[in-house]
Amino acid sequence: MIKQRTIKKAVVIKGTGLQTGRSVILNLTPSGANSGINFIRTDLVNKPLLNIQSLSQAAGGPLNLERRTVLGSGPIQIQTTEHLLSALSGLGIDNIAAELDGEELPGLDGSAIGFVEAIKKAGISEQDAPKRMLKIDTPVWVEGVDNFIAAFPADVFRVSYTMSYKSPALGTHFFDSEIDEKTFEKAIAPARTFCLKEEALILLTLGLGKGASYENTLVMGHNGPVKNRLRFSDEPVRHKVLDLIGDLYILGMPIIGHVVAIKSGHKLNMELVKRLKLLIK
Repeated sequence: MIKQRTIKKAVVIKGTGLQTGRSVILNLTPSGANSGINFIRTDLVNKPLLNIQSLSQAAGGPLNLERRTVLGSGPIQIQTTEHLLSALSGLGIDNIAAELDGEELPGLDGSAIGFVEAIKKAGISEQDAPKRMLKIDTPVWVEGVDNFIAAFPADVFRVSYTMSYKSPALGTHFFDSEIDEKTFEKAIAPARTFCLKEEALILLTLGLGKGASYENTLVMGHNGPVKNRLRFSDEPVRHKVLDLIGDLYILGMPIIGHVVAIKSGHKLNMELVKRLKLLIK
């Protein structure tokens, strides 16, 4: 029996939201078996709780905004959840409470490695309950105008992602790997978020990227990242995989299957989540 997992002790993570630019304190605390992943807004009246599995099964599901995934509705929102959820998925954490005093999770260095390090520092413990998993028995897919994402039957969790941009700064890259804890931590978690140099000012006019910098965002110019260096030669496509893993974890449980994506982003990822939630028994 594969058992559920939580963290051994609380850990505090401080930072600034990538999109809002606002300071936030995130407190991760252990949770009991079968409690799931719960976000708690400590800055709001009555400290409302958002359980991600309940959200994924609710009408409308998660909200989708440009450049990040947002959970909740109205004032009770949690923005940019994908990096933390990716870390929880990669480390196999089933139950945890994420208390934060703002609407957006800390951006840290733009990747998931800071969350991975904090969780490992807190320690991971197994719980006396079987892990819930969604095994893909039949192909499920969603198509966009020029993008595609599908989940196929497989005996492991595997991701194959094709990224393709017209800009020579990004170009076309392909990443394929079985995703286990070691692979996630070494090959995916350190990959940082990115944008094209010409997009940076546009995002600011949209009210986004207020907490972005050359340190936490790869601003891609014609000759590579501006005032930064790549951690991997294909770092952007690895970050796309990081985001995808985080978005899929809104299901509240790991997937056993092969996810194939072509130019998929948060919006299409969420459409697949809506289809997959119908398979949960």
